[in-house]
Amino acid sequence: MIADIVIPKNNEAEFVEVAHKLGIKKLLLLYNFDEYDKNKIQEKIDSTENKKINLQIGFIVNQKNINKAAKQSNLLVVKSSDKDRFFVESKKIRIIYGFEGFHKKDYLHQRASGLNHIICELANKNNVCIGLSYSQFFNKNHILASLLIGRITQNIALCNKYKVKTVIGSFSENPYELRASHDIMSLFAILGMDRKKINGYLANGFLTS
Repeated sequence: MIADIVIPKNNEAEFVEVAHKLGIKKLLLLYNFDEYDKNKIQEKIDSTENKKINLQIGFIVNQKNINKAAKQSNLLVVKSSDKDRFFVESKKIRIIYGFEGFHKKDYLHQRASGLNHIICELANKNNVCIGLSYSQFFNKNHILASLLIGRITQNIALCNKYKVKTVIGSFSENPYELRASHDIMSLFAILGMDRKKINGYLANGFLTS
């Protein structure tokens, strides 16, 4: 069953509508923990017309609120930064995403892809997943596509080498950046993923039925 990971900004209904048209059955809705209002969000979710989509909630956290958030959910997510090692070692984070967009200059013989063998080994040990965002390719303000492709390709290779769990998702605030599963599978096959395994990376394991 195909799932996706998104970051709504008062557009939950649009995400549900687009997901339904694309054959997506589950959505993990990520909210900034400090801004999360349970009653308001639940009201928005309840008001969505399409009840065929399984909706679940996770939190985007930071160093200051991670402990408080962990008491409310086990679906904690963080965007890559210079604090990646802290989060991986915390054993409270489920997914770290956005490594490729963390702005560093590429080295002569290696991409500055955000990941390294230390983070990968810790992620493997602490059961932290690396999130790969396909919506990065649609963001006009993002880094050059050629750099992005190189960085994601390198990160996929690192995850394969160190047996790190990966998850593919949109991680987008824009519902119109969602894509059908066959398009995502084709993209990540080009980037070096085993096509037979890609379907298992499409957020399935992070959303219970």
